[in-house]
Amino acid sequence: MKTVDKYIFEALDNYPYSLVETIESLDYALSYDDKNTMALCLYGRVQADQLLRYEEAKEYFQEAISININAIEVYSYYINTLVLNEDYEEAKKLIDFALTIKGINKTEILLKKAMLLESQKNFKKALKVLKEARLETLSNEYDFLIDESEKRLNIKAKKKLDKLSKKEKVTKKKSK
Repeated sequence: MKTVDKYIFEALDNYPYSLVETIESLDYALSYDDKNTMALCLYGRVQADQLLRYEEAKEYFQEAISININAIEVYSYYINTLVLNEDYEEAKKLIDFALTIKGINKTEILLKKAMLLESQKNFKKALKVLKEARLETLSNEYDFLIDESEKRLNIKAKKKLDKLSKKEKVTKKKSK
């Protein structure tokens, strides 16, 4: 095993419970190999998930993909960051591309696509994508995630909430 891999494993083992040790291990890993896509991806995750610095996270993810376009470990986290940062068009393009990569977990990418559609309040399309994800899944873990996503996407309830939200906005505008 390469020394860089030892530090990657330490970083993965420590994340997210010991962020200081995670960063220390990532720094060591990148000092041995500054083009290690797994280390860059985990740095991006720390930026996005822990520090909520989406633009910085995007830079790490972009760097990893520019080094290796087939770095399948990056795409799911990168897409998640794009959706949270409301970079919807960029997320859609990345999802479409990611689904063409050999060996990528299509179920996971389709779940991110459903998340994107849900965040855009396109609930019916999100449910269709979840059905597509169910056809791709090879794991009970993903079956559970799909079930939970379908429950959350209760279309009638979401549409009702969306209509109430729109009415509130109109009422606020009229009162000004």
